[in-house]
Amino acid sequence: MKLIMKLIIGLIAVVLLATATLVAATWQPDRKVEELTERWAPAPSQFISVNGQAVHLRDEGPKSDPTPIVLLHGTSASLHTWDGWADKLSQTRRVIRFDLPGFGLTGPAANGDYSLDAYVDFVTSVLNSIGVKRCILAGNSLGGSIAWRTTVAHPERVEKLILVDAGGYPFKPESMPIAFVISQIPVLNHVMELTLPRAAVESSVRNVYGDPAKVSEELIDRYFELALREGNRAALRERFAQLEYTDQSGLVKTIQQPTLVLWGAEDHLIPTSIAKRFEQDLPNGKLITFDGLGHVPHEEDPATTLAAVEAFLQ
Repeated sequence: MKLIMKLIIGLIAVVLLATATLVAATWQPDRKVEELTERWAPAPSQFISVNGQAVHLRDEGPKSDPTPIVLLHGTSASLHTWDGWADKLSQTRRVIRFDLPGFGLTGPAANGDYSLDAYVDFVTSVLNSIGVKRCILAGNSLGGSIAWRTTVAHPERVEKLILVDAGGYPFKPESMPIAFVISQIPVLNHVMELTLPRAAVESSVRNVYGDPAKVSEELIDRYFELALREGNRAALRERFAQLEYTDQSGLVKTIQQPTLVLWGAEDHLIPTSIAKRFEQDLPNGKLITFDGLGHVPHEEDPATTLAAVEAFLQ
């Protein structure tokens, strides 16, 4: 018995030493917003107060547009993921995008609530703050879930809906970014608040691209540095802890707005079987898939995906 206890204690000591060594080697303290704004929030970025929270937002294009296009990003992304779309669309349309609570420069939710209902309330509060009564709403991944749930909750405020590799149904990932995996493992997800290997971020971004060769150093920098925004790593852990796993197909079937469903054929996080379920359940839905693109097709190939959007808007 004494020998077994010694072995257990020795094993625990080895694990603790290995963990301490890893943390020391990859130590990354939180970064304050002020350290990140010069690079990641130049004009036309602005910060607006929404329910006491400073929200990083970009509002571009003609303010006279009666139905602005509102873009919602996914988990661990930011408003920058829509750069390609916004650059082109804002030439003729008003385009609004912002960092959701828990991500980008907006940072963690003040109340710690990362449920979809809380995100729906947040989106409507942002729109109220800038005087937008009706819009065309688009979202990717988590942002897609929020977009269609907002449409269900406030159908009078959404003219058209665009879902890009959106969440909404239970699914089994074929592959998951390592950062997402760690965020769901007890103990390790707390260690992640102290450490963040840049290589892990690089691996995670490459994982969601259909063609990993398209992942640039600047793109990795963006995901890496914004993940270090004060409180974002703890928020990611809480976001996964509050995930909903129930089948919401009944709600999807109530959406009457014309809906464009865009999907990367090489999405290994949310498989194309989910895209087909959206197409089946949406009364006025149209599905377009893109060969060679992954979970963030709008970021990976803005031109090709935007061509489908422009046709839909016309």
